[in-house]
Amino acid sequence: MTGGRSSRLPISTGRAPPKRLECSEAPPSHPRLLFSRLSSAMKQTLSELMRMSRICRMVLATCLGSFILVIFYFQIMRRNPFVAEGCCGKGTRSALRELYDPSQPELSGPAVLHQSRRDRVADACRANSASSRKRRVLTPGDLKHLVVDEEHELLYCYVPKVACTNWKRVMMVLTGHGKYSDPMEIPSNEAHVPSNLKTLNQYSIAEINRRLKTYLKFLFVREPFERLVSAYRNKFTLKYNSSFHKRFGTRIVRRYRKNATAEALANGADVTFKEFAEYLADPATRRDGPLNEHWQTVYQLCHPCHIRYDLVGKYETLEDDANYVLRLAGEALRFPSYAKSTRTTDAMTAQFFANVSTEQRQRLYQLYKLDFLMFNYSTPAYLRLD
Repeated sequence: MTGGRSSRLPISTGRAPPKRLECSEAPPSHPRLLFSRLSSAMKQTLSELMRMSRICRMVLATCLGSFILVIFYFQIMRRNPFVAEGCCGKGTRSALRELYDPSQPELSGPAVLHQSRRDRVADACRANSASSRKRRVLTPGDLKHLVVDEEHELLYCYVPKVACTNWKRVMMVLTGHGKYSDPMEIPSNEAHVPSNLKTLNQYSIAEINRRLKTYLKFLFVREPFERLVSAYRNKFTLKYNSSFHKRFGTRIVRRYRKNATAEALANGADVTFKEFAEYLADPATRRDGPLNEHWQTVYQLCHPCHIRYDLVGKYETLEDDANYVLRLAGEALRFPSYAKSTRTTDAMTAQFFANVSTEQRQRLYQLYKLDFLMFNYSTPAYLRLD
């Protein structure tokens, strides 16, 4: 697919069953022709049977019945998307088939949990269809956050500030064909190099739709305002993020700070959270264009009302959910643990919001409302919404 194309991409909201794999390159026999041949053969056989002994007739009837059962067995095997692929392909079950395996006597605890999360997203999409489905179709450009793992048939929609650096490291191990073995040996800046991972928007529309139907799709989410504060702390309080200071900080200072110094206007390195919140709550900001991915809503980054994700992981249960994905993919790899000491917590988030006005809190909640509803996060008490 060439860059910059604006092709329209129809997306189904339902999960289509994985496409069956053929065990031979030869086209299957047409059922009508098959049974026509069987009918002729059966007529000839019956006429011969009339001239044979009873024992011979019984033996031939048994053989003929077995032959017909074998034919029907292979017809069913060809149509069942969940059968093992011992005759062809990679010889292993895909993660998607493992998740939706109908032969399981009962669903496991993680399977039940993720089913409830899928249902929650679907219910929120239906209840808020006016705002969640303003567009009927997606374009390939909307899919640039979906990382593709061909080997394990996975699609991962990365959300900044939701362990996406470690997930990109893991995806580099999964897709690296042995080049990487330990995710934490991959430098964080290398994990964010676009050429190191392939994304879904790089495929043709036919290839995109096939992968959306047959690959396991997952994303990870986080309490929206904790993610927002985490983005602020990382992009506006650390000196090495001077590019964000120049690009966004100077704009914020110019718009929302009275009597700003010449240094602040030039560098934008001391933006307060109150100013950042005012910038996000201002309708003029969204008129300027899409929000930056680090504080853009999940439903705008990953389009969960157009793409039915099979697994919805949460930052709050990161390691358990991540390792469940890896088990479904048939990998013994463990997801890297994260530094809990530096994590943005609910208490810390409340402190950052202490100086934000009620009006701005209400506007911010409306901006992130669908993320709160879809992923079952309650309205924080510190918002004091009236």
